[in-house]
Amino acid sequence: MIIPWPPGQATDLIGRILAQVLTERLGQSVVPENRGGAGGMIGTDAAAKSAPDGLTLLAASAGPVTVNPLVQRTPYDVERDLAPVALAGLSPYLLVTHPDFPARNIGEFLSVVRASPGTYTFATSGTGATAHLIAEYFNARSGLQAVHVPFQGSAPGLTALLAGQVHYTLETAAATMPHVRAGRLRAYGVSLANGSALAPGVTPLAVGADIPGFNLGAWIGLMVPAATQPAIIQRLSTLMMEVMATQEMKERFAAVGVEVDAKPAAAFATYLAEQRQIFSEAVRRANIRPE
Repeated sequence: MIIPWPPGQATDLIGRILAQVLTERLGQSVVPENRGGAGGMIGTDAAAKSAPDGLTLLAASAGPVTVNPLVQRTPYDVERDLAPVALAGLSPYLLVTHPDFPARNIGEFLSVVRASPGTYTFATSGTGATAHLIAEYFNARSGLQAVHVPFQGSAPGLTALLAGQVHYTLETAAATMPHVRAGRLRAYGVSLANGSALAPGVTPLAVGADIPGFNLGAWIGLMVPAATQPAIIQRLSTLMMEVMATQEMKERFAAVGVEVDAKPAAAFATYLAEQRQIFSEAVRRANIRPE
């Protein structure tokens, strides 16, 4: 299993969980191999160009598969070179501010920001990153005009928010919830339409901000080279659905900040197409040009 990120990143942690469980279920070793670099594109490219014999799996994720092809040139064509096997889970995002921000709930937040177009700032982990596009899509759907402040990663962006240097951000529940629980940040909404067990009591943005259909997260799933035999894909997809239905997997995923949202191959393909459309709109609205 090629994991196109360094050790410790969310896709790496989920990939290793899946490799262990698939090893147990398949009766043959599934060995995780980290090939990080270029925002996940080096490992994704290696998987895309591997022999389609069912022996190479990709721990796929939103960045290199959905987002990167929209904002830069990639050495692979996702639709031509990769085939979806199963969606495993989503990392939800929270809309958060410093506790001193003058809004007690999402309705007040929207009113405050709408009242002063171009005045408020939002932090992201970098131009063209998944968090940036989710924030741009949220801003567009909510009628917000705010100034983008990109950082080199989510940690410095959150540090700036905690220091009151920027006004808000949409960042992962894994990164934000410890600060919310400690009272260092205020949460106004979560990016998944049905809410999230990882952010108990936090209202879905689809409801609180009145954005029907708003349902975005950083997805993680399993893909294989495109020419892999359908029978192999079906076997893996069926096995993934069985594995992801267990309470054990829900608990193991939650421990690393990811919520189980399992979809078999065909539904995963539909989901990927929907995600491309949504993020394409975000790229267009933010006027991000492919590099």
